[in-house]
Amino acid sequence: MTPASAVDVLVLGAGPAGLAIASELVPLGLKVMGLSADDPTSPWPNTYGIWAAELDQLHLSHLLQHRWSNCVSYFGADPVALSRDYGLFDADKLQRHWLGRCSGMDWRRGLAAELSHDAQGSQVTTREGEVLRARLVIDTTGHDPVFVQRPALGPVAAQAAYGIVGTFTADPVPPGQFVLMDYRSEHLSAEERQGPPTFLYAMDLGEGRFFVEETSLALAPPVPIAVLQDRLQRRLAHRGVAVLQQEHEERCLFPMNLPLPDLSQRVLGFGGAASLVHPASGYLVGSLLRRAPGLAAAIASGLARPDLDAAQVAELAWATLWTPELVRKHGIYQFGLEKLMRFSEQELRQFFSTFFDLPQRQWYGFLSNTLSLSELVVAMLRLFAKAPAAVRWGLMQLKGREAALLGRALRG
Repeated sequence: MTPASAVDVLVLGAGPAGLAIASELVPLGLKVMGLSADDPTSPWPNTYGIWAAELDQLHLSHLLQHRWSNCVSYFGADPVALSRDYGLFDADKLQRHWLGRCSGMDWRRGLAAELSHDAQGSQVTTREGEVLRARLVIDTTGHDPVFVQRPALGPVAAQAAYGIVGTFTADPVPPGQFVLMDYRSEHLSAEERQGPPTFLYAMDLGEGRFFVEETSLALAPPVPIAVLQDRLQRRLAHRGVAVLQQEHEERCLFPMNLPLPDLSQRVLGFGGAASLVHPASGYLVGSLLRRAPGLAAAIASGLARPDLDAAQVAELAWATLWTPELVRKHGIYQFGLEKLMRFSEQELRQFFSTFFDLPQRQWYGFLSNTLSLSELVVAMLRLFAKAPAAVRWGLMQLKGREAALLGRALRG
């Protein structure tokens, strides 16, 4: 089949990451083509939460479907007030926002199968036989990407969650409330409490509707979805709550500690393909919104330079996406996650109770990944100083691959 005329950028995937970067590239005047197995307007199956201040700063709070000021967590019998607004995206609005910014972009349907490079750019052949050429290819196909390569550095831990949206015989959480983490576990047997800890993530959606989700922080191997479903049902039953009508069922499983990709490769990654999922929280969309504009500007600048070949443009883009400081921060977060995966339920309760007792700017910046490297280190040292002795001892012990992870974080 005759190759299509070369474009500036070919974006693989039409999920949040693909639309986020395309929506920044098109307004810069670049010729952008998308390749997706599904229609870019197809509804997204998952829900996306975010700290509302992240959108306020970007003047995008109108993209929220719900916003809560009554935000709490439970690490003991009493709620811990978070005093930060939390929001749930209106996924349709978010999708339309990005699609509107890349209006007129050429979308092709298909799956990428083969890849080759030359000095002028890259060539992608689809399973359907179509040949597409671009000066730069961006892979946004998720944590198991089509072309982006990353090293294998040990077991990959995944966050798992099972949730439902619906109406209930009684309110699962108080009206108007958002619950980030509820580690109360009276509904479990003593033996089960010795196993992998899980928590409730829940919110009042208004008009008698609620979203409740049983979640595991991260484990390798992950907690089975069936176990999370059973725990959610038992948690609700323990509170005298039954499901009246189920509107939506959500099953989530995504890696939290993927190593960084090879930053010298010709295909650029973005989103999960580039390991942008926050290792400490699992959040991604806020990072997409913050980092896409700068990345798009660097790509446009690189493509405009006649002295750079296609390989050098890709190198420039990777260097913009993963600066030395961001690489070190990612390593620190991965080291921290490895620590938390070894903690018992009681240790996790104590850890998070201490964590949310930090100054709000520190814990919020930690979870939103908006602290500088020095600020992140200061926050972690402060947490260590405030933590109970059992938590400090757990943080000091280096087990398994923790020493190697710490070494990589320090080296950058």
